[in-house]
Amino acid sequence: MRGLAAVVLAAPIAALALVAGAPAASAHDSAVASGGAATVAAQHGVTPPLGWSSWSFIRHDPSATNIEAQADAMKSSGLAKAGFQYVNVDDFWYQCPGSQGPNVDSYGRWVTDPTKFAPSGATDGIKVTADYVHSDGLKFGLYVTPGISKQAVAQNTAIEGTSYHADDIATTANENNYNCKGMVGIDYTKPGAQEFINSWADEFASWGVDYIKIDGVGVNDIPDIQAWSTALKQTGRPIHLELSNNLAIGSASTWQQLSDGWRTGGDIECYSCESGGSSFPLTSWSSISSRFNQVASWQPYGGPDGFNDYDSLEIGNGSGDGLTLDERKTQMSLWSLAASPLILGTDLTNLDPTDLSLLKNTEVLKVDQDAIDASRIANSATQQVFAKKEPNGQVIVGLFNTGTAPAVVSTTASAIGLSASGGYLVNDLWSHKITESGATIAADVPSHGVALLRITPSKLTFLTPPSTTLAIGGLSSAIAGQPVTATETFTNNGVQPVQLARLGLTAPSGWTVTPTSATSFGSVAVGKSVQATFRVVAPAPATLFQVDALTGTANYQWYLLVPQKVSVSANVTTGSPVSAPYRTYSSATDAPASFAQGGQQFGISGAGADLFSGTDGYSTTYLSGAVGNTATLQTEVVSQQNLTGYGKAGIIVRNDMTASGTGPEGVILFESPSGGIQLEWDNNGGTHINAVTPPNGTIPDRVPVWLKLIRNGSVYTGYYSTDGASWSLVGTADVPAQAATQDAGMFVTSHATGAPAQAVFNSFTVDATAQGPGPISYEAESSANTLGGGAKVSNCTACSGGQKVGFIGNGGTVTFNNVTVPAAGDYQVTIAYLDGSTPPRQVMVSADGGTPQTLTDTTTADFNTLGTETVTLPLVAGSNTIEFANPAAFGPDIDRITVAPAGA
Repeated sequence: MRGLAAVVLAAPIAALALVAGAPAASAHDSAVASGGAATVAAQHGVTPPLGWSSWSFIRHDPSATNIEAQADAMKSSGLAKAGFQYVNVDDFWYQCPGSQGPNVDSYGRWVTDPTKFAPSGATDGIKVTADYVHSDGLKFGLYVTPGISKQAVAQNTAIEGTSYHADDIATTANENNYNCKGMVGIDYTKPGAQEFINSWADEFASWGVDYIKIDGVGVNDIPDIQAWSTALKQTGRPIHLELSNNLAIGSASTWQQLSDGWRTGGDIECYSCESGGSSFPLTSWSSISSRFNQVASWQPYGGPDGFNDYDSLEIGNGSGDGLTLDERKTQMSLWSLAASPLILGTDLTNLDPTDLSLLKNTEVLKVDQDAIDASRIANSATQQVFAKKEPNGQVIVGLFNTGTAPAVVSTTASAIGLSASGGYLVNDLWSHKITESGATIAADVPSHGVALLRITPSKLTFLTPPSTTLAIGGLSSAIAGQPVTATETFTNNGVQPVQLARLGLTAPSGWTVTPTSATSFGSVAVGKSVQATFRVVAPAPATLFQVDALTGTANYQWYLLVPQKVSVSANVTTGSPVSAPYRTYSSATDAPASFAQGGQQFGISGAGADLFSGTDGYSTTYLSGAVGNTATLQTEVVSQQNLTGYGKAGIIVRNDMTASGTGPEGVILFESPSGGIQLEWDNNGGTHINAVTPPNGTIPDRVPVWLKLIRNGSVYTGYYSTDGASWSLVGTADVPAQAATQDAGMFVTSHATGAPAQAVFNSFTVDATAQGPGPISYEAESSANTLGGGAKVSNCTACSGGQKVGFIGNGGTVTFNNVTVPAAGDYQVTIAYLDGSTPPRQVMVSADGGTPQTLTDTTTADFNTLGTETVTLPLVAGSNTIEFANPAAFGPDIDRITVAPAGA
């Protein structure tokens, strides 16, 4: 009987797929369906461009070889057939000898780098590559920045077709060219200014350029954009004009008038995530989630006359994208709802098959190509809802879960603009499953995931199963051996009842799951829910924090005959309990906190919007009353996960650890991905931290890192170490309203509401004396130091901070400031240097402007190998300066100095 029912219903459901999935017909729909790139291209200025850009993956090294390879891959992969057409070369295509600006031709225009784009006879290398791209049936894009090169001004190059020259139109104001530098402004009131841009646009048109990206655009560059807009039109060639980046929303109407698209924010790439010279991972979840507010704010300004551009679509290289599969669907869904250009940043020559299937999903591409910007319907800490209405009455809605656990995300038909109806057909554009729904539109959405739905008012809802959801509560974390209660809630959102519902919960081996309520239900009426509860006990974890997936299921019948099933998984973090005398506390109520202990290793998982100014959200494992008037606290931050931006992990001291927001705040010493290593405190006896040293990014973040906080009365001094032996000063603070006895512990705040971060700490010790930190190191490249003459910071893989100071000597100097010692005396100062010269170099070192000592080092064979030399210097109590110089010749490069305690 079940088989018969399935056969009988198959044909109507298949027919409904056409009804629920088909938007109003348009010329562009035909182009996407047939894949004709030429047809899509004919819609210039009507639909958002689809294509690829070199910046994210190729970055600094575009060449004819790798650009042509990407074009070939766009064609052979089927992306061109799906509608992707532009192949865009970003920065670094032109010759850049230095900060004097790009090399120029006799008319002041940038010169193609022939080592990257070789000419063919008299044909410019960019045109050669553009012709190749065109031979693949694709279009070619190029990059430029506002203004004119300083080299054109210095050479006073002619302006083509006029009697004017570069010096006649140039100003002295610097223009943005982020990498090469060396661009200055143009005074467009001067004769020849527009003609100069016309000549440049004509050159680009003669090369076959179809897309121009102007980077570094600000409000002051509106005359440039006006000139380029005019210049491109006068070429007679259809050329898409895109503006970048972080355009001012207050000038949105101007960008609409003058261009075809505009970047609404900064770069989507995660530059700090990259390592080893690779551009992978290309982006991060925080870069994607930051676009929700941009899409909402810019919604009124996008449309067929110009498009809000949310930057590259980083989908195509699997884990190299930097996103989970659900996060990739979220990015493509949000960009499509926003009718953003879809310009891929990935390596098309190494496409991940799953990613390729996402990119070729024609139902999702149609959402983008309708050129309608979605409006934000709901905005919370963990959920976003965006929707837009099609001319035929259908509504596209994105139900986004920005939280860290699966969740049911819902809205209503009226809220998203659907006309009143007895029911609606719901087509999930990613799963391709069609259901029916009543007034509540809901879906089970994974963490950082999306349900992208096309919804159609319909009288044929009886031909498709009801939309249902299943939620699991109470399972975010567990302590080994301690029972927790899980609650499953099954909801029927359709306009038809379902029958014979059975709820279940499965867990990995070693777990025990026991139902504590009824799990079977004869029917679930329209718009109703049923619940079941389960007693769940986790086994001892194999690691400090162990994450296991538990799966809830609801099996039920439609029309008493057709079996249906919905399931959802919940990740449960298990830890071993924290034992006395340690206590745990969390003021970060935006997400559940978890704590674990394994011997002297501690784990904390917690969220929290921040721990600064008016926000006091943190999770801590601490010792009550452990700190007196003098104390030394130390721990090691071994690792962290999901700690991004200004999230923090480290040591916290306050009078009462549980008096968040009510009692006097204290002191924190921490590492932070964006802030670096810092000391923060409350400087007025209030209830929130409000002071920080040093400024953000002064001491780069690193993990693992040892942290040491010393209290001496009201004065707290923080140090950090990369090896647990030699220490560097973070800062000192005089903190009022601190009790004679205080609580102290380890803490985490994620700086991401609703999204916990995890940190693992190795040991936490408190000594009752204010011990000296031992040897203290000072990095040469620290922004607290003073560089003079030609001395400059450069990268150094062997150096402790990843950088060093070179070009010391011949006028170049480096002065270490704020070298602090407790008492006057002679101190042993060890210098870590690099010297690849033969014979070895000399450097003169002096303290506080005193008589310099001349040191001759021992060669280290090259300038990426460290050597050390120790010198005795007289230092005064408190702050000192130590200078390195050589007036007659270059000295060695300096990595750091280490000052030993007095008498060492």
